[in-house]
Amino acid sequence: MGYRIDGLQYANWSEKIFTEMLDGSLDCVHATIAYHENFRETILNLEEWNRWFERYPDRIVHAHYAEDIRLAKKEGKTAIIFGFQTPAPIEDDISLLQIWHQLGIRIMQLTYNNQSLLATGCYEAEDSGITRWDKR
Repeated sequence: MGYRIDGLQYANWSEKIFTEMLDGSLDCVHATIAYHENFRETILNLEEWNRWFERYPDRIVHAHYAEDIRLAKKEGKTAIIFGFQTPAPIEDDISLLQIWHQLGIRIMQLTYNNQSLLATGCYEAEDSGITRWDKR
């Protein structure tokens, strides 16, 4: 039994999109909830997702673990995995990683397009790799 997983998605989320995901037999979506947002802005994005989970419990479920994806498929729902395309929500505090994990974040890129606290982005003229901060 295979799974259909969308490995990275950003959308104008809505009931229509959640229904289309089910109609397309999509089992799981990695939903980007932070591009450049700081801690507080990302918390507000999570709050919006909490409302969608409450509003559409017959279509979507927040997945923390692989078992959540299996259960969502069995129940005819699409599992949503949260991810960041930037480390901006951890600001300059590595201990926030644990908080984000507790809140359900499962994926975080070291960079997006521009230089981050952790590494060089693809738009930078010079690739300096990971930063000293990231090497901790």
